[in-house]
Amino acid sequence: MFERKIYKKLLAWKKEASGEKALLIEGARRIGKSTIAEEFGKREYKSYLLIDFNDVSPVVIDAFEKYLNDLDTFFLILSTEYNTTLYPRESLIIFDEIQQYPKARQSIKKLVSDGRYDYIETGSLISIRENVKGITIPSEERSICMYPMDFEEFCFALGERKMTEYIRKCFAEKKPLEENLHHKAMMLFKQYILVGGMPKAVAKYLDNNRSFSAADIEKRDILALYRSDIGKIDRNYRSKVLSIFDQIPSFLSQHEKRVRLSSIEEKSTFPMYEETFFWLGNSMIVNECFNCVDPNVGLSINEDRTAIKCYMGDTGLLISHAFDENELAEENLYKQILLDKLSINEGMIFENAVAQCLVANGYRLFFHTEYNAEKKRNDIEIDFLISNGSKIKQKLFPIEVKSGTKYTTKSLDRFIEKYHGRIGQAYIIHTKNLCKKGEVLCIPSYMTMCL
Repeated sequence: MFERKIYKKLLAWKKEASGEKALLIEGARRIGKSTIAEEFGKREYKSYLLIDFNDVSPVVIDAFEKYLNDLDTFFLILSTEYNTTLYPRESLIIFDEIQQYPKARQSIKKLVSDGRYDYIETGSLISIRENVKGITIPSEERSICMYPMDFEEFCFALGERKMTEYIRKCFAEKKPLEENLHHKAMMLFKQYILVGGMPKAVAKYLDNNRSFSAADIEKRDILALYRSDIGKIDRNYRSKVLSIFDQIPSFLSQHEKRVRLSSIEEKSTFPMYEETFFWLGNSMIVNECFNCVDPNVGLSINEDRTAIKCYMGDTGLLISHAFDENELAEENLYKQILLDKLSINEGMIFENAVAQCLVANGYRLFFHTEYNAEKKRNDIEIDFLISNGSKIKQKLFPIEVKSGTKYTTKSLDRFIEKYHGRIGQAYIIHTKNLCKKGEVLCIPSYMTMCL
């Protein structure tokens, strides 16, 4: 198993909750939720059992249906069915893919109240209306989000922990990396962009002598799984979800990278697609980014949900999705991208990767534009806005992403001039080494993990 940062959150939950709350791990499909829960059970408990509701026996379902009011019998059935001895306060029970059997989630209230064991639930599409219909959501549950492997975790998997420590040290001291190490770090980040952070794709990449093709096969299987999930949702908005999903690379390749509903259906409005974006957001297949019309305290207060960018939740999946006209993205294609020998929209893939890094760090995504009526164009375009989250003295951190070596900062300069008092630090994320341009800190893309 790859080292995942979320493991520390699981340890904190076990210590703080002391059996009084279950833990719900939410996330997209195939990001490693089951793996981390099972590994946690192996390491931190005397025994554990995992109930996979994708493939659960009728005996277990019958136990939930008949014996929740007789927990001695209920636990005896589970212990027998899984051939596992359960020890009071020393055993963990994992409800895997709990969205497949919502009644199990409802049972958490009674099970936690009983107090004998700890409980972890894992699932995707947890909040989708079909998966909560007719059940009471337990208050005895703490929820955390899990994401694909971030760049730092990717480096851990490649045996480059020292590199991540060096990157963090340089960021803290606001100094550039030694030039050779900068080039190495950029090459690692480009590998991350291409492979992504889906654990099985990373494993295939490493197990096959760093083969991009092997990783690509796994990524295409995941994309097929996502399409299969879409095929099972409410028919009233199924086709709309698939249309948005299929066009994500196309939207991101445009200058503004926004979702253009007119390209899908004439006279479409965002209210018509409300369920669509709800599903995509809650599935965590995409990372939504909304326009903040007034960059001030509380970014979400001023969000315009009719102006949206949809980034793929995983950068590696975006690459496979973008080149889906090829049944298989050949190794040579990946290597050409890696070595900057292929003419593609690098802005799209770098911006998506930055979005993924920011989400992994716990940020909600916002962008900002201001239209100049006199010039009949946007005068200010800021790729990302994040805040320090302080309730006392909130500051904004505007971020511009630049994939090329030559670029201008006019838009960011205008933003800084207009909102100077609100800004903590302005960033340009680029492919070059760390440097300062006036009030702007320019950092290499691999340093996004430090924000």
